[in-house]
Amino acid sequence: MTSSKTTVHEHGAGSTTSPDPSANELERKLSLRHIRFIALGSAIGTGLFYGSSETIQAAGPAVLIAYLIAGCAVYAVMRALGEMAVRHPVAGSFAQYSGRYISPTAGFLTGWTFAFEMIIVAIADMTAAAMYMKMWYPDTPGWVWMVAALVLICGLNLMRVKVFGELEFWFTLIKVVTIVAMIVGGLALVIGGVSLGGFTPGPHNFFEHSGFAPFGVWGIIMSLGIVVFSFGGVETLGMTAGEADDPARAIPKAVNTVPIRILVFYILTIGVMLMLIPWTEIGSGESPFVQVFAVLGIPGAAHVINAVVLSAALSAMNSITYAASRTMYGLAEQGHAPASFTRVSKAGVPVQPVAIVACCLVIGLFVYLWIPDQLFLIVASIATFATVFTWASILLAHCNMRREMARNGEQPGGFAAPLWPVLNYLGLAFMGLIVVILAFTPAGRAALIVGGVWIALLLVGYRLLVGPTGRVRPDLALRD
Repeated sequence: MTSSKTTVHEHGAGSTTSPDPSANELERKLSLRHIRFIALGSAIGTGLFYGSSETIQAAGPAVLIAYLIAGCAVYAVMRALGEMAVRHPVAGSFAQYSGRYISPTAGFLTGWTFAFEMIIVAIADMTAAAMYMKMWYPDTPGWVWMVAALVLICGLNLMRVKVFGELEFWFTLIKVVTIVAMIVGGLALVIGGVSLGGFTPGPHNFFEHSGFAPFGVWGIIMSLGIVVFSFGGVETLGMTAGEADDPARAIPKAVNTVPIRILVFYILTIGVMLMLIPWTEIGSGESPFVQVFAVLGIPGAAHVINAVVLSAALSAMNSITYAASRTMYGLAEQGHAPASFTRVSKAGVPVQPVAIVACCLVIGLFVYLWIPDQLFLIVASIATFATVFTWASILLAHCNMRREMARNGEQPGGFAAPLWPVLNYLGLAFMGLIVVILAFTPAGRAALIVGGVWIALLLVGYRLLVGPTGRVRPDLALRD
């Protein structure tokens, strides 16, 4: 099993002395159950429980096609990532793979862009949590709840990884049980033809009210931006490889099941929701789940669902903070972040990266005070850009790994990604489409500008802080 020890490059962005190895090891305490639910917790959160209202308004019932298309892209990315994670189970995961198989510069860009993505998504989750609390405390300023969420999540991320994994398991279990209950209960209403809130549930709601695709193919295409944001974070599964107790067993099982479960949850949940009430009744600005149960008039149901979507936002924020901190730890191992980022607490947690995430969330809090009504869509678009960049890096690194293996006469292992290289190329084409889509919305254009500036700053930072040679961990050499 690969060790997670640090050797910092002499041109690294921090101290040139290597920390005591005994003080910088992550704990391999995450079980298969933890890994599956951390990945589920990252991807089933604000994007589904809040952002789906935006996708429904963009495409109508045809949004289901958008989720299916994006789900196929997720599968391609996750199989590529899974093959690399089994071969190289290290902290920092795909940032390390980009550095090894593309270039040290690419590793630097991928790692920091993923950390940026996670922090931006965490800000979106924090914003959503504040919006959910308005249902119960409409007169309390949203920033109060954002501060409470920040303190809670950062506190959880300072616990031992096994405790963190267990908490995230229960957090995510609440979401999964609620989703399953909604699917089963909704289908029961549809089959029974029970009329609630003045609407008769059934498949007819897919095709009435201007048809299945009221905005045509263009509506489906335009919804893909937020759909990708919804799935962003599923790659967090790769982050767990450095702390999995048996990565060769856990990663393949998680990769094979998590993307399918996420896709099924999204499509079935939204499909049932659209059969219960017409899509035109679902507005933006609050959780569509809460809206549906409020319209149906089931006593107390809206409050219960609001509590669940609140826990979903906190769960996603929790696992995302974990992913961002472990990415920074892996970057420090490559010499792409200060060496002090690899120092861990007695609980085995990289404290400084967690503190960096907390500081960024505080900045997000101040931005919320500036543009409270626009913050979610802007950060969702920025996160989509970062997600596409990260996914494309994973696919490119996997392509290069396979080519190198072929040159060396090596055969793929037992968890080889299928349909290589066709699936990789289709995935990369999809990423290019999403970048083009972003250019057609105001929030998307702002995201492209922010993303371009971010990449430019990273390139300058790489040249100034790391140097032209870079460094890749020696234990990322190909295995036999």
